[in-house]
Amino acid sequence: MASSSSSSSFPDVFSWIEKLPPIIQWKSEDSNNYSINLCPLSSSSQPSLKLSINNFNASYSTLSIFADYNLPISLWTSKKILPKSKKILDNNNEDDSTPILVSNFIEDVLKYCSNKCPSSPKLPRTAYSENALKRDIFNFSLLTLTFVVCVYEAPTDLRASCLEILKNELACAKSREVSKVLMRLMGSNTEEQWMRSMNLAITNWYSEIDPTTNNNNPAVLKTPSSLFSYSRSTLGLWKVQLYCPVIAMDVEKSSGPSPDDRLIFSLNYHQLEGVIQLNYRVSVQEKWIQVMVNTDNIRCDVVKLLTEKLMKERGTGASEKHFPSRIALQITPTTLQSNVISISVSKSSENQPREIGVEKGIEASFEPPTAIGLHFSAGETVTTSLKPWKFEQSVYGSTANLNWFLHDSGDGREVFSSKPSKFALLQPKAWFKNRYSSANRPFTRQGGVVFAGDEYGESVSWKVDRGCMGRCMEWEVNGWIWLTYWPNKHRTFYTETRKFQFKEIVTLTLG
Repeated sequence: MASSSSSSSFPDVFSWIEKLPPIIQWKSEDSNNYSINLCPLSSSSQPSLKLSINNFNASYSTLSIFADYNLPISLWTSKKILPKSKKILDNNNEDDSTPILVSNFIEDVLKYCSNKCPSSPKLPRTAYSENALKRDIFNFSLLTLTFVVCVYEAPTDLRASCLEILKNELACAKSREVSKVLMRLMGSNTEEQWMRSMNLAITNWYSEIDPTTNNNNPAVLKTPSSLFSYSRSTLGLWKVQLYCPVIAMDVEKSSGPSPDDRLIFSLNYHQLEGVIQLNYRVSVQEKWIQVMVNTDNIRCDVVKLLTEKLMKERGTGASEKHFPSRIALQITPTTLQSNVISISVSKSSENQPREIGVEKGIEASFEPPTAIGLHFSAGETVTTSLKPWKFEQSVYGSTANLNWFLHDSGDGREVFSSKPSKFALLQPKAWFKNRYSSANRPFTRQGGVVFAGDEYGESVSWKVDRGCMGRCMEWEVNGWIWLTYWPNKHRTFYTETRKFQFKEIVTLTLG
């Protein structure tokens, strides 16, 4: 996980607005007092991004994000706020405008998603029940909106420096915790749209950066980053949610001639969406405590960030994209590790059976009358059966390793670590051609994979000293997901594999 500071330096806009004098006391000549710097730069002479509050004859107000040039450039304006009290934000008044503004921030972030939200998202009342929570959600949703607006609307000379600052704010520990709360309050459907908007903005930002300097550019977000994953521990379930634009994943290997611009466009404008769900159960024995963990659901999808129409117009279509080729998980107890007695896995090393079907035949023919002769031919066919996905378990110290590997059904080689031959790339009936529509595809029709407990539910168990009864135990879930591109319908010899890495902490109570 990328290192991040524990707190955000993004201004506490909520508290700033809350402390402003009542609207009826505002004077036009004091307008400079009703703006705050959102993105302080190292040089005070540089223009920056600011937020201002504009009052119109005390009948309504608006919030605006603008570029602070000599002649200010407006980048975003809120909906009209009609405060029924004397202040825009008033915790002591039931007509507080906080819910209206937060909904406005969320709606305008979602506007940049290619899939439009069917209805206006509204957070439950619990989001505003505590002043600290209300403040954090207000500030974080405004921070996210400022980032997205900066990508699309800010002038070029201002955009790069501000995005670097805003990116660091989004990746800090405080923002990450608030983001986790906000995702839960928004619900999973709105969360998906929110992350697609964010990752589309990141993809557009990356597309402006010279790829030859990406590795040394401090502005670039690379995995593992706290921006792309979060975890939850609840009701006997560990859940890790993952989102990452493909353009931000590290290229582990590539081969063939450089891809053309249309193929690059299609490959870049997708994102990885993943869910890791593990069931855990604590069983208290006479002399030890047993912790059992098994797979509930592993889901990985590669989803387009733009409309089908735009992917065809500017790219090679949405079907030219990466596919999951390997998933690896490491589960390690990080606290009370010295109290772990043993670890056991329940999946034996697989001695893959080889199914051989032998078909023999003899053909004979008789050709009368001039060329009398008897012709014979014989043939034999050998068939080998191989599952495309192979699952393995292993142990290192007190760490359990879970691995899913995709194999080429033609030659049996691991996909993520190999490349197809040029002859195979030209074969129209190879398994990786038309891979999202053929009957024997190793993916869902959308191009993802689902590993459920009915097939991959073998458990891993740890025996822990019974003296740890009642204590909270932390576990680290390390993960890697490899995405591979082999041409689907597009004619090219280019192939590549990218890797995404994440690290999350989950908890359980012993007893």
